[in-house]
Amino acid sequence: MNIKGYRGRKILSLILVAFILQLSFPVTVGAANNANLDLNYLLYVKNLLETHYFYETTESELIEGAIRGIFQALDENSQYYTREEFQRLTEELSGEFIGIGVYIKEDKGSIIISEPIKGSPAERVGLQAGDEIISVNGENVKGKSLEEVTQLIKGEAGTTVKLGISRNNNRIYKNIKRAEIIINPVEFKILNDRIGYIKITQFNPHTYENVVSALREFDKKSITNIIIDLRNNPGGLLSEVVNILNLFIPEGPIVHVKYKDNVEQTYYSNLKKPKYKLAVLVNENSASASEIFAGAVKDTKVGTIIGVKTYGKGTVQNIIPLPYGDGIKLTIAEYQTPNKSTINKEGIQPDIIIKSQDQQLKKAIEVLAQ
Repeated sequence: MNIKGYRGRKILSLILVAFILQLSFPVTVGAANNANLDLNYLLYVKNLLETHYFYETTESELIEGAIRGIFQALDENSQYYTREEFQRLTEELSGEFIGIGVYIKEDKGSIIISEPIKGSPAERVGLQAGDEIISVNGENVKGKSLEEVTQLIKGEAGTTVKLGISRNNNRIYKNIKRAEIIINPVEFKILNDRIGYIKITQFNPHTYENVVSALREFDKKSITNIIIDLRNNPGGLLSEVVNILNLFIPEGPIVHVKYKDNVEQTYYSNLKKPKYKLAVLVNENSASASEIFAGAVKDTKVGTIIGVKTYGKGTVQNIIPLPYGDGIKLTIAEYQTPNKSTINKEGIQPDIIIKSQDQQLKKAIEVLAQ
C-alpha cells in the first residue's frame, strides 16, 4: 500500500469533514430529501456559495445558473435564453433580421461562409460559399468565436460593414450595406415538365405566402402532381403549417393539440376537394411542424410519404419574453395526427422507406408518374 498517498487522502478527507462540520445546516440529516427542497433552501445554498466559494462570481451569474438549472428538470425542448440568445431566437423564428444576408460557420478556427442568402447584399457584392472571413471593419477575426464575428458584422440598416475575405489564397475586401433580410424558406421548380417540386426549409411567417406563389405557377401549367421536400426541416410555426395543409388536406381534422388538464384543440381543413397529388420527402431531421405535415398527408391519404422515419418531436412550445429582455421556450402541449397517432418520440413512419437521398427523389417522381 502507498502509505504516503493514503495519509495524504486521509488528511484531505479530515479537512473536508472539519469544514463541513463547521457549517450550520437548517435541516436534520433525516429530513434532507426532495420534499424539503424549496426556495428557502435554494437561497441557503446561494448564501453558502457567496460566502465560501473561492472564485469570483456575481449574484446575476448565480441566478442565471439557477434558472438554467430549473429547465434541466423539464423536457429537452424547454429552454431558458439570455437577452442575446433570446434576440437570436426571435430573429430566427420571425424570418427577418438586419444584416448582410449570409450564413456562416466555424471550421477549424476559421469563419467560413456557408451560403449567401438569395437576393441579399452579400450575394449582390459577390460573396460565395467557401469564402473565409479574415477581418471585419479592419479588425482581424482570427481566433474569434462565431458569435463574436456575428456581432461584429451586425449593425443598423443602411450602414456599411467592410469584410476581408480569403478566396483561393487571394484577399478580397468588400464594402457591404446592411439591410433588412427576409428569409424565404421555399424553393420551387418544375421537374420533367409535369411535376412540381417544393422544398420547405422551415415554417417561418413567410412560408405560406411563398408556397401559395409556387402553387400559382404550377396552376398556370396545370401541374397537379407535387413533391414536397421536408428533409432536414426542423419545424417552425404551428399556424403556418396548418394554413399550408389547408391547401392540400381534404375537409376534416389536420392536427389535434393536447394541452394541460386534458384540454384539446383540433385544427380543421375546409378544403372540399383536393386538387393536388403529393409525394412528401422526409428524413431523420424532419421534425415538429414537418411531422404535422407528413402525418396529415399520410392519415388522409392525399399523398405518399417517402424516406426514413422522422425525428419524433411531437410537442408544441410557447415563446415567452421576460422583463429583462431574456426569455423562455416552454413546452405547453403535445400533438397528434388526424387519426390520433402520437408522434412524440415515435416519429412518422414513411409509406416507402428509402435511405438514399437521390433515390428518394427518384422514387417520388416514379410514384407521381403512375
